[in-house]
Amino acid sequence: MTHHLTIRFVPGRYAVSRLPAGAAVPNWFAGQGFRAVVCSDDEVTLVCQEDRVPATVQSEGGWACLRTVGPFPFEAAGIVQSLIAPLSGNGIGVFVVCTFDGEHVLIPAAQAGAAARYLQAAGHDCPLPDLADGTQ
Repeated sequence: MTHHLTIRFVPGRYAVSRLPAGAAVPNWFAGQGFRAVVCSDDEVTLVCQEDRVPATVQSEGGWACLRTVGPFPFEAAGIVQSLIAPLSGNGIGVFVVCTFDGEHVLIPAAQAGAAARYLQAAGHDCPLPDLADGTQ
């Protein structure tokens, strides 16, 4: 099932960081922009703007963040698939974080312009990114 989605770029460049299992959320995590904490039995994953992450933290930076404009019913099938299929089908890696009201998809910032074009071609409303934030 394909959905017509409205998608926007969230300002900033993001990083996905890894802390040991059971680690407390550090003070540097606080601030503007999208943030997510995921705790599992073997790690704590943090997503935030990359300029806040200390160099000593295991991290992958250089991500742009797309966000669906929701909310969507929890039982709606195919929302995430409709969002990531045009990206992964064209070789763009994704890191997905779902929230109560929508989906956030991190993509390599260097591929942000191409991602927007693939999403538009798939029938979604997705403006081209603001190149002032370093995305292309």
